[in-house]
Amino acid sequence: MKLKNKKIFISAAGAGMGHSVAKYALDAGAEVFATDLKPEGLEELNSLGAQTETLDITKDDLIQDYFSRKPDFNGIVNMAGWVHHGTIMDVDKADWQNSFLINVHSMYFIIRAAIPGLQQNGGGSIVNMASLASSVKGFPFRAAYSTSKAAVIGLTKSVAVDFMSDGIRCNAVCPGTIETPSLRDRMNSMAEKLGSKKAAEEWFVSRQPMGRLGQPDEIASLIIYLLSDSGSYATGQPFIVDGGTIA
Repeated sequence: MKLKNKKIFISAAGAGMGHSVAKYALDAGAEVFATDLKPEGLEELNSLGAQTETLDITKDDLIQDYFSRKPDFNGIVNMAGWVHHGTIMDVDKADWQNSFLINVHSMYFIIRAAIPGLQQNGGGSIVNMASLASSVKGFPFRAAYSTSKAAVIGLTKSVAVDFMSDGIRCNAVCPGTIETPSLRDRMNSMAEKLGSKKAAEEWFVSRQPMGRLGQPDEIASLIIYLLSDSGSYATGQPFIVDGGTIA
């Protein structure tokens, strides 16, 4: 699973799974272009050799400008996402639109900007962050999030089929509950209802068949496989890594 001589773009690389993907890609020999909305977390990647830049992936004009200034990529990793908590009755129009803007529209913007470069390079790999909460499985209080992530799977399959003849592969990753800063934020919110951070963490862990949360590195290693030539026969698939949730 080597990425030597490959140029890899990664969004939301400042923390969590995106940060792990960037570090794993660097270790695999890739030239990494790591972006995030905020500079926090990018400094470490820069010190490790990545080219880093703040980038708002919800702005199509900024994405177009970014890709016009960069070399043609061999791999694209769309990691940015946002989780809304609530049933459909709790989702106002702003939250619904924001869910799709961050979780789906950003991928639309990035993939459209990246495909000409991938074609120029004779192909490449696109990996989109979906979720177990999607068309794969329903979860309580994830109406907007699940709907947007189901759209990511549909987008992934469409891109895979439309650009297979160009040597471009496109896959999605559908994680279960992964221990990330985003999850910690949700735990902190739940702690107010349950009375303590410990109780909130125990609630999340209790839902996991393996009795533990997944780790960012466990997702990153799969993404490196999909970016590498070792994964060259895989396309159009939602890869489920869920600790046995739907076993």
